Amino acid sequence: MLEKIERLQIISLGLLIALAIVISTQMFSSSISKNVISVTGSAYEIVKSDSGTLNFDISVKRATKKDAYLASKEQLKIVEKYLKEKNIKNIEKKTVNGYYSYKRDPKTGAYTDITEAYNLSQPISINSDNVELIKEISTDITGLISQGVDINVYPPSYDYSKLGDLKVSLLEKASTDAKNRASSMLKPTHNSVGRIQSVRMGVYQITPVDSTNVSDMGINDTSTIDKKVTAVANVTFKIK
Repeated sequence: MLEKIERLQIISLGLLIALAIVISTQMFSSSISKNVISVTGSAYEIVKSDSGTLNFDISVKRATKKDAYLASKEQLKIVEKYLKEKNIKNIEKKTVNGYYSYKRDPKTGAYTDITEAYNLSQPISINSDNVELIKEISTDITGLISQGVDINVYPPSYDYSKLGDLKVSLLEKASTDAKNRASSMLKPTHNSVGRIQSVRMGVYQITPVDSTNVSDMGINDTSTIDKKVTAVANVTFKIK
Protein backbone atom coordinates (compact mmCIF):
# COMPACT_ATOMS: atom_id res chain seq x y z
CA MET A 1 0.00 0.00 0.00
CA LEU A 2 2.82 2.38 0.88
CA GLU A 3 4.57 1.59 -2.37
CA LYS A 4 1.40 2.53 -4.37
CA ILE A 5 1.17 5.88 -2.59
CA GLU A 6 4.83 6.66 -3.23
CA ARG A 7 4.41 5.68 -6.90
CA LEU A 8 1.40 8.01 -7.25
CA GLN A 9 3.35 10.83 -5.61
CA ILE A 10 6.23 10.34 -8.03
CA ILE A 11 3.88 10.33 -11.02
CA SER A 12 2.11 13.48 -9.78
CA LEU A 13 5.44 15.21 -9.20
CA GLY A 14 6.55 14.28 -12.70
CA LEU A 15 3.37 15.71 -14.20
CA LEU A 16 3.80 18.94 -12.27
CA ILE A 17 7.41 19.29 -13.43
CA ALA A 18 6.41 18.65 -17.05
CA LEU A 19 3.60 21.21 -16.80
CA ALA A 20 5.96 23.77 -15.31
CA ILE A 21 8.40 23.24 -18.18
CA VAL A 22 5.63 23.78 -20.75
CA ILE A 23 4.40 26.95 -19.04
CA SER A 24 7.89 28.39 -18.69
CA THR A 25 8.60 27.65 -22.36
CA GLN A 26 5.41 29.44 -23.41
CA MET A 27 6.25 32.43 -21.22
CA PHE A 28 9.73 32.62 -22.73
CA SER A 29 8.36 32.43 -26.25
CA SER A 30 5.79 35.15 -25.47
CA SER A 31 8.43 37.51 -24.12
CA ILE A 32 10.50 37.07 -27.30
CA SER A 33 7.54 37.71 -29.61
CA LYS A 34 6.59 40.82 -27.67
CA ASN A 35 10.10 42.24 -27.44
CA VAL A 36 9.05 45.36 -29.35
CA ILE A 37 7.92 48.90 -28.61
CA SER A 38 5.31 50.87 -30.55
CA VAL A 39 5.52 54.67 -30.52
CA THR A 40 3.65 57.50 -32.26
CA GLY A 41 5.78 60.30 -33.64
CA SER A 42 4.69 63.58 -35.19
CA ALA A 43 6.11 66.49 -37.13
CA TYR A 44 4.69 69.69 -38.55
CA GLU A 45 5.65 72.59 -40.75
CA ILE A 46 4.05 75.96 -41.37
CA VAL A 47 3.71 76.87 -45.04
CA LYS A 48 2.27 79.75 -47.03
CA SER A 49 -0.20 79.03 -49.81
CA ASP A 50 1.13 79.74 -53.28
CA SER A 51 -2.16 80.00 -55.18
CA GLY A 52 -5.57 81.43 -54.51
CA THR A 53 -8.97 81.03 -56.15
CA LEU A 54 -12.02 83.26 -55.86
CA ASN A 55 -15.49 82.36 -57.14
CA PHE A 56 -18.33 84.83 -57.58
CA ASP A 57 -21.31 85.36 -59.85
CA ILE A 58 -23.20 88.19 -61.49
CA SER A 59 -26.97 87.95 -61.05
CA VAL A 60 -29.61 89.85 -62.97
CA LYS A 61 -33.39 89.77 -63.04
CA ARG A 62 -35.25 91.24 -65.99
CA ALA A 63 -38.67 90.98 -67.61
CA THR A 64 -37.41 88.91 -70.54
CA LYS A 65 -34.56 86.52 -71.23
CA LYS A 66 -33.11 88.94 -73.78
CA ASP A 67 -33.11 91.84 -71.35
CA ALA A 68 -31.48 89.68 -68.68
CA TYR A 69 -28.77 88.57 -71.11
CA LEU A 70 -27.99 92.14 -72.24
CA ALA A 71 -27.89 93.40 -68.66
CA SER A 72 -25.53 90.59 -67.71
CA LYS A 73 -23.18 91.47 -70.58
CA GLU A 74 -23.02 95.09 -69.46
CA GLN A 75 -22.26 94.13 -65.87
CA LEU A 76 -19.65 91.66 -67.03
CA LYS A 77 -17.78 94.45 -68.85
CA ILE A 78 -17.52 96.38 -65.60
CA VAL A 79 -16.21 93.31 -63.77
CA GLU A 80 -13.63 92.47 -66.47
CA LYS A 81 -12.38 96.08 -66.45
CA TYR A 82 -11.97 95.91 -62.68
CA LEU A 83 -10.06 92.59 -62.86
CA LYS A 84 -7.82 93.89 -65.64
CA GLU A 85 -6.88 96.88 -63.51
CA LYS A 86 -6.02 94.42 -60.71
CA ASN A 87 -3.74 92.55 -63.15
CA ILE A 88 -5.77 89.33 -62.94
CA LYS A 89 -5.16 87.23 -66.05
CA ASN A 90 -6.73 83.89 -65.16
CA ILE A 91 -10.44 84.60 -65.56
CA GLU A 92 -12.83 81.73 -66.21
CA LYS A 93 -16.39 82.48 -67.24
CA LYS A 94 -18.48 79.41 -66.55
CA THR A 95 -21.78 78.26 -68.00
CA VAL A 96 -24.60 80.75 -67.56
CA ASN A 97 -27.54 79.61 -65.44
CA GLY A 98 -31.04 80.95 -66.02
CA TYR A 99 -34.64 80.30 -65.06
CA TYR A 100 -38.06 81.94 -65.14
CA SER A 101 -39.81 83.09 -62.00
CA TYR A 102 -43.61 83.12 -61.93
CA LYS A 103 -46.22 85.38 -60.42
CA ARG A 104 -48.29 84.33 -57.42
CA ASP A 105 -52.04 84.37 -57.21
CA PRO A 106 -52.86 87.35 -54.92
CA LYS A 107 -55.70 85.43 -53.30
CA THR A 108 -54.22 81.96 -52.75
CA GLY A 109 -50.51 82.76 -52.81
CA ALA A 110 -49.94 79.85 -55.18
CA TYR A 111 -47.66 80.23 -58.19
CA THR A 112 -49.37 80.78 -61.53
CA ASP A 113 -48.13 80.01 -65.07
CA ILE A 114 -47.65 83.72 -65.77
CA THR A 115 -43.95 84.63 -66.01
CA GLU A 116 -42.79 87.44 -63.77
CA ALA A 117 -39.14 87.72 -64.83
CA TYR A 118 -36.12 85.87 -66.09
CA ASN A 119 -33.27 85.30 -63.65
CA LEU A 120 -29.76 84.88 -65.03
CA SER A 121 -26.52 84.08 -63.21
CA GLN A 122 -23.02 84.26 -64.68
CA PRO A 123 -20.49 82.32 -62.54
CA ILE A 124 -16.89 83.55 -62.71
CA SER A 125 -13.70 82.13 -61.23
CA ILE A 126 -10.33 83.86 -60.94
CA ASN A 127 -6.99 82.40 -59.91
CA SER A 128 -3.59 83.87 -59.07
CA ASP A 129 -0.32 82.92 -57.40
CA ASN A 130 -0.53 86.29 -55.65
CA VAL A 131 -2.57 85.10 -52.68
CA GLU A 132 -2.58 88.49 -51.00
CA LEU A 133 -4.17 89.97 -54.11
CA ILE A 134 -6.88 87.30 -54.11
CA LYS A 135 -7.58 88.12 -50.47
CA GLU A 136 -7.80 91.83 -51.29
CA ILE A 137 -10.17 91.28 -54.22
CA SER A 138 -12.42 88.99 -52.17
CA THR A 139 -13.36 91.94 -49.97
CA ASP A 140 -12.95 94.78 -52.46
CA ILE A 141 -14.88 93.51 -55.49
CA THR A 142 -18.23 93.93 -53.75
CA GLY A 143 -17.67 97.66 -54.22
CA LEU A 144 -18.82 97.14 -57.82
CA ILE A 145 -22.37 97.09 -56.44
CA SER A 146 -22.15 100.90 -56.44
CA GLN A 147 -21.68 100.70 -60.22
CA GLY A 148 -24.84 98.67 -60.67
CA VAL A 149 -23.29 95.20 -60.61
CA ASP A 150 -25.37 92.64 -58.72
CA ILE A 151 -22.52 90.45 -57.50
CA ASN A 152 -22.33 87.54 -55.04
CA VAL A 153 -18.86 86.69 -53.73
CA TYR A 154 -17.91 83.39 -52.08
CA PRO A 155 -15.03 82.77 -49.62
CA PRO A 156 -11.67 82.41 -51.38
CA SER A 157 -9.66 79.20 -51.23
CA TYR A 158 -5.89 78.94 -50.85
CA ASP A 159 -3.69 75.98 -51.79
CA TYR A 160 -0.07 74.90 -51.46
CA SER A 161 1.25 73.23 -54.63
CA LYS A 162 4.24 71.46 -53.03
CA LEU A 163 2.16 69.52 -50.55
CA GLY A 164 3.17 66.12 -51.99
CA ASP A 165 6.90 66.69 -51.39
CA LEU A 166 6.20 68.16 -47.97
CA LYS A 167 4.22 65.09 -46.90
CA VAL A 168 7.19 62.81 -47.69
CA SER A 169 9.55 65.05 -45.73
CA LEU A 170 7.22 65.24 -42.74
CA LEU A 171 6.74 61.49 -42.66
CA GLU A 172 10.52 61.05 -42.35
CA LYS A 173 10.64 63.61 -39.53
CA ALA A 174 7.69 61.97 -37.76
CA SER A 175 9.46 58.58 -37.91
CA THR A 176 12.60 60.16 -36.44
CA ASP A 177 10.50 61.71 -33.68
CA ALA A 178 9.02 58.28 -32.94
CA LYS A 179 12.53 56.79 -32.63
CA ASN A 180 13.62 59.57 -30.25
CA ARG A 181 10.55 58.99 -28.09
CA ALA A 182 11.18 55.25 -28.02
CA SER A 183 14.80 55.84 -26.94
CA SER A 184 13.66 58.08 -24.09
CA MET A 185 11.15 55.47 -22.93
CA LEU A 186 13.71 52.66 -23.00
CA LYS A 187 16.55 54.59 -21.38
CA PRO A 188 15.51 53.83 -17.76
CA THR A 189 15.42 50.10 -18.63
CA HIS A 190 18.97 50.15 -20.09
CA ASN A 191 17.59 48.91 -23.41
CA SER A 192 17.93 50.55 -26.80
CA VAL A 193 15.94 50.91 -29.99
CA GLY A 194 16.52 48.26 -32.65
CA ARG A 195 15.33 47.87 -36.20
CA ILE A 196 11.94 49.08 -37.38
CA GLN A 197 9.41 46.28 -37.46
CA SER A 198 6.52 48.21 -39.01
CA VAL A 199 5.44 51.74 -39.90
CA ARG A 200 1.88 52.97 -40.25
CA MET A 201 1.27 56.45 -41.56
CA GLY A 202 -1.53 58.44 -39.99
CA VAL A 203 -3.73 60.98 -41.78
CA TYR A 204 -2.39 64.45 -42.46
CA GLN A 205 -3.91 67.46 -40.72
CA ILE A 206 -3.77 70.68 -42.76
CA THR A 207 -5.15 73.36 -40.48
CA PRO A 208 -4.91 77.10 -39.75
CA VAL A 209 -1.69 77.86 -37.87
CA ASP A 210 -3.36 78.46 -34.50
CA SER A 211 -5.82 75.55 -34.78
CA THR A 212 -5.70 72.48 -32.54
CA ASN A 213 -8.42 70.59 -34.41
CA VAL A 214 -7.79 67.03 -35.56
CA SER A 215 -9.92 64.52 -37.42
CA ASP A 216 -9.72 60.77 -37.96
CA MET A 217 -10.39 61.48 -41.63
CA GLY A 218 -7.80 64.26 -41.82
CA ILE A 219 -8.34 67.99 -42.32
CA ASN A 220 -7.61 69.97 -45.48
CA ASP A 221 -8.02 73.66 -44.73
CA THR A 222 -8.28 75.97 -47.76
CA SER A 223 -9.64 79.02 -45.96
CA THR A 224 -6.32 80.46 -44.74
CA ILE A 225 -3.15 81.57 -46.51
CA ASP A 226 -0.79 80.30 -43.79
CA LYS A 227 -1.30 76.67 -42.84
CA LYS A 228 0.11 74.10 -40.44
CA VAL A 229 0.73 70.70 -42.03
CA THR A 230 1.05 67.90 -39.47
CA ALA A 231 2.08 64.29 -40.11
CA VAL A 232 1.80 61.34 -37.73
CA ALA A 233 3.64 58.01 -37.92
CA ASN A 234 3.00 54.95 -35.77
CA VAL A 235 6.27 52.99 -35.65
CA THR A 236 7.10 49.64 -34.03
CA PHE A 237 10.76 49.03 -33.12
CA LYS A 238 12.64 45.94 -31.98
CA ILE A 239 14.05 46.31 -28.47
CA LYS A 240 17.76 45.60 -28.09
